[in-house]
Amino acid sequence: MKLKKNIATSEEGFIFNPGTGDSFSANPIGTDIISLLKDNKSAETIVEIICAKYDVDQSQFVKDLDDFESQLKDYGISD
Repeated sequence: MKLKKNIATSEEGFIFNPGTGDSFSANPIGTDIISLLKDNKSAETIVEIICAKYDVDQSQFVKDLDDFESQLKDYGISD
């Protein structure tokens, strides 16, 4: 998954889509995922990094990541 090129983000978790004018906020894990997506990290790498950083269950996080990616697509933030 890749973020659309025109999506603006901040370190505080604010996400802005200038194409639609919509803005969103993400929690710290969501902010880290967005940052990793901007760095073109693979889903596998994202799972590895987030699970290590936040000590979360990998199988649960994979499901949560799928849901998060679906939301990004629904909101027009990713392709």
